[in-house]
Amino acid sequence: MQVIRRRQSVPRTGEDRRGAALVEFAIVAPLFLTLILGTVEIGNALEASSQINASLREAGRLAGMDWVDLVDEGETPNQKVIRDIRNFLKAAGYPGDDLGITITSAEDSDFGEAFDLGDPDNEMRLFQIEATIPFEKISAFPHGFMNGHNVSGRIVMRAGRISLMD
Repeated sequence: MQVIRRRQSVPRTGEDRRGAALVEFAIVAPLFLTLILGTVEIGNALEASSQINASLREAGRLAGMDWVDLVDEGETPNQKVIRDIRNFLKAAGYPGDDLGITITSAEDSDFGEAFDLGDPDNEMRLFQIEATIPFEKISAFPHGFMNGHNVSGRIVMRAGRISLMD
């Protein structure tokens, strides 16, 4: 009868796993880095969107107030609202001069057409303020993946005149 002896296994050391760990790291590291950078970029976009929406809310409040004493001589209410939106975003650290801002009608009869906040005929009518900034102006990384996309916000308000109490 022949006796088969098993070889006793020698405990493996970490040295013979070094190559496998390096290969695993080479596969996982780019995916992990992409997830981290993507999270940062989405955070930038969400923060910019939040700031744009906050500036539009403030602009909508101004447009709904009795702004006669708030508008400088030779300036229209539309110019004042647009200037305030730009200044709000500049104060938050965004390039306010790169914003595209439109004030349009939100009523059925002339939906999408330019809306004059100073026109008394527009009182109690719905209007929309929209602000858009190119993503590459707020991106932390010059990678080009989101180039051509915009971060935007819009608000619909009613053009009323709420007088400030003395």
